Amino acid sequence: MDKPYKRVLLKLSGEALMGDMDYGIDPNVVETIAAEIAEVIKEEIEIAVVVGAGNIFRGIKGSAAGMDRATADYIGMIATVMNAMTLQDSLERMGVPTRVQTAIAMQEVAEPYIRRRAIRHLEKNRVVIFGAGSGNPFFTTDTTAALRAAEINAEVVFKATKVDGVYDSDPKINPNAKRFRTLTYGYVLQNDLKVMDSTAIALCKDNNIPIMVFDLSVPGNIKRALMGESIGTIVGESCDVS
Repeated sequence: MDKPYKRVLLKLSGEALMGDMDYGIDPNVVETIAAEIAEVIKEEIEIAVVVGAGNIFRGIKGSAAGMDRATADYIGMIATVMNAMTLQDSLERMGVPTRVQTAIAMQEVAEPYIRRRAIRHLEKNRVVIFGAGSGNPFFTTDTTAALRAAEINAEVVFKATKVDGVYDSDPKINPNAKRFRTLTYGYVLQNDLKVMDSTAIALCKDNNIPIMVFDLSVPGNIKRALMGESIGTIVGESCDVS
């Protein structure tokens, strides 16, 4: 079977790295994620990763607690680097060459984000993890994922979450909630479905980059998604919503 994608971007939420913990990083979860990425790398699919920091610090919550919003966002960006380095360590212990690139200079621990260098790493079958968000406050890591995907010419953004797709209402509250198989960018924006923030959706729409939302907690789902299986909800130009 031909590999479905040449280059992809995987968006991991910080919360996904917590596992069942209330805070921090669960090493077993990180190792499981790294093992699945390592399996996909063997198929010569180029993988870039954007990781959030909700398991350590979320800027918008710090702002709500009285912090200056820009300061809170910068703290959140720094926290993403902690997650990125943890994932890098796990991947490299599995023999997967990995580079962390940050949008805020931290030359002692990571490379600065340089688009051409990132693409060159990917071409050499190295995993590239983008840390520190976009380097700007007031932007989410979802927007960073869409931005970096466009910059590196990724074919698709995979958003790994704690649910198995996008629903018309909260499936935890409504047992009759409908899961969509496909959606258009416009439908997501018009109905405020919270797939990603609106800036991220608009960036993907403008650059025609589809988004797949899938459940990270199911073992093997990262490999299934990146190998082309339809296991979640795909947001793109066409959909099955009437």
